Amino acid sequence: MNARPDRRAVAEAEPLPAAPAPDAAVPETPPRPGRLRRNLLIAALPLTLAVGGGYVWVSGGRFVSTEDAYVKQDRISVLPQVSGQIARALVAENQPVVAGQTLFVIDDATYRNAVEEAAARLETARLDVERLKAAFAQASSEAGTAGEALATAETRDERQQSLLKSGVVAQAAADESALALQEARGALAAAQSRVVSARAALAGDPEIPTDRHPAVLQALAALHAAELDLAHTVITAPTAGVAAQTVRLQAGQYVTPATAVMALVATGHTWIEANFKETDLAHIAPDQPVEVRIDAWGDRPLLGAVDSIGAGTGSEFALIPAQNASGNWVKVVQRVPLRIRLEPGQDLPPLRTGMSALVEIDTGHARGLPAPVRSILAAVGLADPAVASTPVPAAP
Repeated sequence: MNARPDRRAVAEAEPLPAAPAPDAAVPETPPRPGRLRRNLLIAALPLTLAVGGGYVWVSGGRFVSTEDAYVKQDRISVLPQVSGQIARALVAENQPVVAGQTLFVIDDATYRNAVEEAAARLETARLDVERLKAAFAQASSEAGTAGEALATAETRDERQQSLLKSGVVAQAAADESALALQEARGALAAAQSRVVSARAALAGDPEIPTDRHPAVLQALAALHAAELDLAHTVITAPTAGVAAQTVRLQAGQYVTPATAVMALVATGHTWIEANFKETDLAHIAPDQPVEVRIDAWGDRPLLGAVDSIGAGTGSEFALIPAQNASGNWVKVVQRVPLRIRLEPGQDLPPLRTGMSALVEIDTGHARGLPAPVRSILAAVGLADPAVASTPVPAAP
């Protein structure tokens, strides 16, 4: 076995280093270059961050954005204007259609019968007008005859009265002549009344055209209404788009004017509805440029512009508006809808209503330096005093 050396013996064998003299001067160690560099970096890093953050803040605020934005397209509810059973359904779900294309047809047997009845009533009204004209002519003729009869009766009565004074005829003959005169006058009055009645039946104009008579006009209106109802049995697309919600569009389904049979999404008119915070609206104005990114095609930015700013916040137009007059009120930043139009002439991807989007508006306005900083710079001559001291305009 190897013997372990004695530590005490080794320590006594090695000589100890000589201690420095108390009066000897200790040389100063120069600072290391790495420590100085580190101190400079430590001091420069906060300064750089402060300067960079200040620059970003001063030059920022020009662009405002929101992800609370969605693609919007006109959605038309297709309702029939007449009641009946669907005879034929000519479109399917998500089928593209063009303006004027037939969507479905309602059974028109009842409405064809109504058109035939209205046409028959029109012809009857025309015949009635012709009969009224004939009645007026007859009444006029009878009135003329009654007038001639009255003239004859007056002449006869005058003759009888003269003969009565001469004593040629008896009193009875004179009385009969007077009675005939009274009857002739009554007949003339009755004939004239029939003429007036016949004239009134012809709307006061005996020469009125048949198709201008009120009864004929009423029959014509009824015929046009029946023809219009018949035309409404064929429902066409009011605009180009895509058919949707065609669950009720089935042959044999009974529909009424109050029944929404299907919907039509008008793909020809597309816009973006972006809901911005009310704190972002200070510098937003119509026609400002907008960049739109649809979530489905995030790598294809679309160009647009601010079309209009909503008349109120979304809560004002809610079905049940919020009542803030309560003790537990909490301030919530409201959002105002903006309509963003897409610029024409660009290659648009297939857009569907309701798609999510990211909207960024270039307001062209940066925050700038705070007012106290501008005042200090103006005091030392580094800024225009007029600009620095310009008061903020009061709210109207």
